[in-house]
Amino acid sequence: MRFNFPYSHAFNGGRVTVDDDGSSGPACTVEFGDGSIVLGEFTPDDRGMRLSVPAYETARGNTVRARTWLIVKSDDGSWRSMSSHLRREA
Repeated sequence: MRFNFPYSHAFNGGRVTVDDDGSSGPACTVEFGDGSIVLGEFTPDDRGMRLSVPAYETARGNTVRARTWLIVKSDDGSWRSMSSHLRREA
C-alpha cells in the first residue's frame, strides 16, 4: 500500500491519495509532496485505515514527530487524514 500526501506533512483533514500496490501485510510507503519518503504501517479500521507514520525529517530539515492517523473516505470520495484520537460520532 502507498499513501501520498501533497504537502511535506500530514494534517487533520488533509487530502491523501491511497494506492493499493498489491502488497500484503501492514508495511507501506508514505510519500510527501516535498519528496520525503518513509516506511509506515497501516491496519484496517471500521472507519477506514489507521496509518502509523514514524518520525522523519522534511526536505527543508524540519523534524516531524511520529504519529498515527485515521485515513477516512470523505463524502466527495477523496481520502482524508484525521487525528486518530478524535472520537467517533454516534
